[in-house]
Amino acid sequence: MSLRDYIRNSQVWRSVFRHPAPKDRRNRAVVILTNLILHLHPVTIKQQAIALSYTWCMGGITFFLFIVETITGVLLMFYYRPTLEWAYQDMLALRDAVSFGILREIHRWAGHAMVITVMLHMYRVFLTGSYKPPREFNWVIGVLLLVLTFLLSFTGYLLPWDQLAIWAITVGSNMARATPFLGHEGPGFQLLNVGGFDLITSTSDARFVLLGARSVGEETLNRFYILHCVGIPLIAAFLMGVHFWRVRKDGGISQPL
Repeated sequence: MSLRDYIRNSQVWRSVFRHPAPKDRRNRAVVILTNLILHLHPVTIKQQAIALSYTWCMGGITFFLFIVETITGVLLMFYYRPTLEWAYQDMLALRDAVSFGILREIHRWAGHAMVITVMLHMYRVFLTGSYKPPREFNWVIGVLLLVLTFLLSFTGYLLPWDQLAIWAITVGSNMARATPFLGHEGPGFQLLNVGGFDLITSTSDARFVLLGARSVGEETLNRFYILHCVGIPLIAAFLMGVHFWRVRKDGGISQPL
């Protein structure tokens, strides 16, 4: 018995892959429906639904860039320390010394490319009417993923801890003061400050929650680091799973009219 046959006949292999590889069209559905990974893919799909001129492959490219960001981000975490003393120095080391700076540049440019591709993906979905029933729920999921992509880019902007990053985050976070109802300079916040209770102030509004302090400092750096490396990626990964599942349940990729 060959090593390949031994592995495929082992209990571990059969516990994961309940049926053998499909040899004909008849048992292909059984293999796919009983496998967790393969179940994401339909048994058959029309050729025009996956035409590059129709899909632009923006959704797949965006997911690929997210995987690249995850892998390179984990590797960068081995060398980066989110403190006022070491953040900038570690960024210089990542730019010049660690893997000749290639690792950081891949992470940086893949992040920029992901913002572009997710926007193009949403644009393609809009142009082809793929947001219409029964796919309106998945459109909402896509909008949330678009917002999370922007937040990933925004939170990662501060991590180099240089002057450009600090002032960019300072200007960007100041806009949170004008958030409706949640910013102490925004419309409607007076409605929450009634009966002698000041719920929305300069130390409890959206900007303070975002920065963790009155101004950009180490609290902000730590907060953005956790959001960028743990919080937002986990939420994005969960919503991507929901997004792929809904594409499958809504009949696969929308087809040209």
